Amino acid sequence: MKLSEELAWRGFNNQTTLTDLAQLDKDKWIFYHGYDASVDSLTVGNLAAVMLDKLFLRHGSKAILLAGGATSLIGDPGGKDSERVLQDEQTISRNVRKVKQQIESLVASEVHMVNNLDWFKSMDVLEFLRDVGKHFSMTPLVQRDYIANRMGEKGSGISYTEFSYTLLQGYDFLHLYQKYGVELQLAGSDQWGNAISGIELVRRVEGKEVHALTMPLIINKSTGKKFGKSEEGAIWLDADKTSPYRFYQFWLNIGDEGVEDYLKIYTELDKKQIDKIMEEFKEDPSKRYAQRRLAQEVTHLVHGAERLERVEKITEAIFQQSNLDVLSHHEIEDMKKELPFLEVHSGADIVTEIVSLGLASSKTEARNFVQQGGISINGIKLPPTTQELLETDFVHHIGDQSAPHFALVKRGKNKIGLLIKK
Repeated sequence: MKLSEELAWRGFNNQTTLTDLAQLDKDKWIFYHGYDASVDSLTVGNLAAVMLDKLFLRHGSKAILLAGGATSLIGDPGGKDSERVLQDEQTISRNVRKVKQQIESLVASEVHMVNNLDWFKSMDVLEFLRDVGKHFSMTPLVQRDYIANRMGEKGSGISYTEFSYTLLQGYDFLHLYQKYGVELQLAGSDQWGNAISGIELVRRVEGKEVHALTMPLIINKSTGKKFGKSEEGAIWLDADKTSPYRFYQFWLNIGDEGVEDYLKIYTELDKKQIDKIMEEFKEDPSKRYAQRRLAQEVTHLVHGAERLERVEKITEAIFQQSNLDVLSHHEIEDMKKELPFLEVHSGADIVTEIVSLGLASSKTEARNFVQQGGISINGIKLPPTTQELLETDFVHHIGDQSAPHFALVKRGKNKIGLLIKK
């Protein structure tokens, strides 16, 4: 499959200045793609952009990936109803380092990373106004949607700082064209206006035609909202912000409507592989085979094979409550981060522990759950007359002496707690 064909099949093409996508197949392009550094981690929304970069790299293009150390100090006004809170240079610098590490880990091939603070920090205001500002007309700038909306009757207004953002990003394209021969910018759909600024600046200064291609905003087809959020908020690639377990669960719980699209966007599986996955999925959607493959592929990409194996073991333990004796010390530590847990002695009062784990609101309610057969330990329903935890209620990894003895207490389908034996 040619690059242009794969772009269309995976759904990556939104807007482009190219008259025909087939132009991408004729040459090996040097492209650039910019990443915001206003936060210290990418999200799954950013991950889609990285997958677009990886697609171009697989087809032989060269990448200049830009961390916005300078532009993040200003803040992109696109998509914002009000002025961003400005961050200090030290914070942005730390964010750049972390985002750079994530991108390099994800791309896993030879790319050149740059930081636009490196060329803006030595540029004075007169130089910027004379060499950059003079090439931009105010008329088309104020007509851009995100600026017009802010300046309109019901808008919150826009400062000159944010208004100038598009000039800074436009200069990025010019600088990268002059230094590296970049002729194509990849971006999200919200960056189309900024990409046009760069194209115009290169044309005016160098008399050269360069291009842009944007990818569409990824929408959660189940909710109609921007993809990449859960009830707890954004899904981050940083394991300290979104644990690998929760990351895996996010993909596992994707709705049926969008799973094929997400397999195309977020994995490097080819058409034959994805078609085969979807065939098996459609035979019995309740088994969620496509979601499981999606979760495996993306978690492996972001967190690696070892963490994937751990989260799959934890998922099986929590929801199927089987193979519990293969959980290592590390996997139990991971479970403690995801489930309410208590340290208890054998012989402890079961009703008290059910309440303490948050599986019941009172001892009376907990006692009723036990008597009605609504409580299980390690997948086995408790007899109605159960009063104490027994030594045999706890399991442990036979081959890992550091692994604690533990028990999974479950009420219904999703209320689960962890007991660790003292």
